[in-house]
Amino acid sequence: MGVTMKRMGMTAMAVAAAFGWMGAAQAQQRVVLYTSNDATLNKLIATEFTKESNVQVDVVSAGSGVIIKRIETEKDRPQGDLLWGISRSLLQTNAQYLQSYASQHKNAVPAEYRDPEDRWIGTNLHLLVMLQNTKSVPEAQGPKSWDDLTAAKWKGNIAFTDPANSGSAYSNVTLLVDMWGGGNAGWDKVAKLFANTKVLNRSALVFQGVGNGEYGLGISLEYAGYLWASNGAPVKVIYPSDGTIAQMEGVAIIKNGPNTDGARKFVDYVNRKDVREMILKETFRRPARQDLDLPNLPGKMPKLTDLKLVKYDEEGWTAKRGETMDRIKDVIQKTR
Repeated sequence: MGVTMKRMGMTAMAVAAAFGWMGAAQAQQRVVLYTSNDATLNKLIATEFTKESNVQVDVVSAGSGVIIKRIETEKDRPQGDLLWGISRSLLQTNAQYLQSYASQHKNAVPAEYRDPEDRWIGTNLHLLVMLQNTKSVPEAQGPKSWDDLTAAKWKGNIAFTDPANSGSAYSNVTLLVDMWGGGNAGWDKVAKLFANTKVLNRSALVFQGVGNGEYGLGISLEYAGYLWASNGAPVKVIYPSDGTIAQMEGVAIIKNGPNTDGARKFVDYVNRKDVREMILKETFRRPARQDLDLPNLPGKMPKLTDLKLVKYDEEGWTAKRGETMDRIKDVIQKTR
C-alpha cells in the first residue's frame, strides 16, 4: 500500500509539472529585472538581494526606451518581472503594463514620487547640477548659477551631454528654456549657453572630462560629482542658486510577469532604509525616501529641503519631445 501511494504521489507530481502547476514554486527562485541603471548598481543590488532572499536576479540591462519597447512587444506574454531605473514620465505613460503593489515602504516616499494607484514607486532622485574641477577652475572662481554659464569666459570649457542621447540633458535644456523666459527669449539664451559647451555623445564622457581636468566645468547629475570626489578627483558639486529639479527614477512590477511574488520582494527590498543607505555609500544615488540623514552619510549631501527646487513641466516637454529635439539639434549646429 505504501509503495502504491508513493507511486501515486510521484505520478501526481509528474502531472502537475506537465501542466505547469509547479511553475509558481520554481519561479519564486528567480526574477527577471529590466533595468537602465549602470552595471555597478545592478550588480550590487542583484547580489545582495539574492543573498538575503534566495531569489536569483536575471539582469537585462538596456536604455529606458529599449526597455519600454520590449515590454510593449511582450505585453501578451510578459517575460520580465520588474522595471527599475525608469523615469516618472515613462512609468506614467506606460502604466497600463504595470501591476499595482503598495510597497511596505510607501509612506517613507513622498506622494509626488509615487503613483496614486501604486503602479510604481520612486527609488532615487537625480538632481541636475554643475560640476567643477577645482584644479582647473579655483573653487572661489566657479559659477554659482545656470545664468553664470553663459559668460564668454567659459567658452569651450563646459562639458555637456548631447540631449539626443540623454534624458537628463534634454530636461536640463528645456528647464532652462522655461527658466529663461520661455519661447524665443528662452531659446536665444540657451543658444548662448550652447555656444560655450563641448557637446559629448555620452554622459560618462562629461563625468570623465571634468574628473580628469579636460574640462573645468560640466553640466551633469549630482551623484557623478560625489562619485568622482570619493575616488580622489578634485570635483565639486554646485547646486545652482537659480534653482534645479529633482528627477525621479522608480521601480515597478510588470503586469502578469512570471514571478509577481518575487517582484514584490524586490520592490520592498530596494526601497528599504538600510538598503538605500548601502546604495548611497556605494553609488551616491540620492534616495526618494526622505528619512535618511544625508548630511551625516557618505557624500554629506544637503537635504532636499535645503535646496532651491523649481517647477518643471515634465509631462509637457515629454509630449513635445520630437519637435523640441529638432530645435535643440538646430541650436547645436548653429553654435558649433
